[in-house]
Amino acid sequence: MPDIPWSTPTPPAAGAELYVMASRFETETLIGALRFFLKAPGIIRQIRSAPGAHGVALRARVLRRTFLTLSAWEDRDALYRFARSEPHRSSSRAAAGFMKESAFTFWTVPASELPLGWAEAERRLVEQQSRA
Repeated sequence: MPDIPWSTPTPPAAGAELYVMASRFETETLIGALRFFLKAPGIIRQIRSAPGAHGVALRARVLRRTFLTLSAWEDRDALYRFARSEPHRSSSRAAAGFMKESAFTFWTVPASELPLGWAEAERRLVEQQSRA
């Protein structure tokens, strides 16, 4: 399945320090993965219009039932406002019912490091999961 490549909805201010989130989701079943995948474009569109969003990407491995997200935000509050807004809030609650595993990691980067790549995100997610 195709990934949704990095996009920058709003360029950050030069010299800004950005709040980054990477996530990994694994669904219990292939049906759950299809449900997740079908909702993903709408959530990506929501991020692209969210105040304080400076970048987003999705890596979808539907047949493996695994999804990675990567996003950059003005600050932690901007990310949390997005997470509490609709349709993300309802979609997250619904997805919890068919998730096998979820992992999240957060860090900061200078705006000059955008666009973000998957290598660092995946390394941090593996490190986060090994601590759990």
